[in-house]
Order: sequence, then structure tokens, then C-alpha cells
Amino acid sequence: MADSVRGMWTVWEGEEVMTMTEQPVEPKHEVACCPRHDDRGQEAGKESSETAAERINRRWHEILQETRVAQTGVQILFGFLLSVAFTPLFRELETFDRATYVVTVVLGATATGALIAPVSLHRFLSGQRMKDDLVAVAGRLMMCGMVLLALTIGCTLLLILRVTVTGVLAEVLVGAVMLWFGVCWFALPLALRRRAARRARTDDA
Repeated sequence: MADSVRGMWTVWEGEEVMTMTEQPVEPKHEVACCPRHDDRGQEAGKESSETAAERINRRWHEILQETRVAQTGVQILFGFLLSVAFTPLFRELETFDRATYVVTVVLGATATGALIAPVSLHRFLSGQRMKDDLVAVAGRLMMCGMVLLALTIGCTLLLILRVTVTGVLAEVLVGAVMLWFGVCWFALPLALRRRAARRARTDDA
């Protein structure tokens, strides 16, 4: 039998077979570039496809995640504040510093209560089919707790800086930090919300 020629096909019992010396070459398929999807459109489509119950459950889980983050910060800060009263230097504080400490501890306690309140509400109202009301109240409590937490941090800084820094530099630094908190925690989200509202009105037009 004649030797098979490389790259040619041979016929055996009516079937096409390839010679052993030639391997099949798979055609190369070019991967078409997928069109870039708009994340905002995907999120809007996802939200529009949700039922009312699914939307409430999603928002509730988001609130729980946010509460865990805020609770960690306020608990560490509140624990530090409670330990200050038992240090020897606390007796040397002036009247204004002692008043600042009392206000700081009270703010920390109220912030802790506001941030833990959604858990208590969920325990008491579980099974009452009031999750929509629960989400609304929990969101307001979170906002209140964040304001109280920011004030607690500001008063704590004032208490510490008045001991370590002389003059009015302590008040200036605390004011700058509080301004930064206001920008990051409140002004920036409100600005993004307004920009999204303007974009939505432009798209509708």
C-alpha cells in the first residue's frame, strides 16, 4: 500500500479518516467584543424585576450589614471612654474637661442604643408582617446613630487634644475633623443623590 501523503485524506470502507501524521486543526474563532453594559441600567433592571417582598428583604439585609459596621466602631470607642474614668489622670482634669467627658459618654451610650435598636425591633416585631415599617424605622435610627457617633468622636477628640495640645489648636483640629465627617457622611451622599435625580430627569426627557 502506498504511503499516505501528509495532509491528505484517505478513504477506508467509505469513511473519511485522517492520516496519523496530520492532526485536525480546529478553526480559530474570534471572540466578539461584548458591548459594554451600563451598571446603572443593570441595577435598575434588577430592582424593577424585584417583587415588593424581595425588595424589603434586600433592604433589611443591607441595613443589618451597615449596622454591624457602625456597631463595631461605637462599641470600641465606648469601651475606651468607660476606661478613662478609672485612670489616675482623670482626677487632674479641669471642670470643662470633666463636663466634656460626661457629654461624650452620654453621646456614646445613646449612639450605641440607636445602632442596636434595629435588632431589638426585629426581635419584637418578627412574624408580625411589619417588615416595611421596620425597614423605614431602622433606616431613621441608623441615621440618628451615625449623627450621635460623629458627635461622640468629636467630643472624644476634644477631650484628648485639650490634654495634649495647648491653645486653641485643639478646637481647630476638632472642627476640621467634624467638617470632614460632615462632608464624607452626609454632604457627599446627598450630592450623589441629587446628581442621580438630575440624570434620571434628563433620561426621561
